[in-house]
Amino acid sequence: MSTFELAPLSATILFVAAVLAGTSYRRVWKTRGPRWQLWIFGIIAALCLLAVGLLPLRTG
Repeated sequence: MSTFELAPLSATILFVAAVLAGTSYRRVWKTRGPRWQLWIFGIIAALCLLAVGLLPLRTG
């Protein structure tokens, strides 16, 4: 059994956070907003997607 597992609800919350951060990233990018916001939203989206993609889901 793995030490780090995601519950289905946690995985869903992380995925929704990644989608919202990605949408915010795109909005800032299209309006040529501050670069620090691009970094913040991009890092949040990347970390959330990595967690959802690489950590196993808890079943049962």
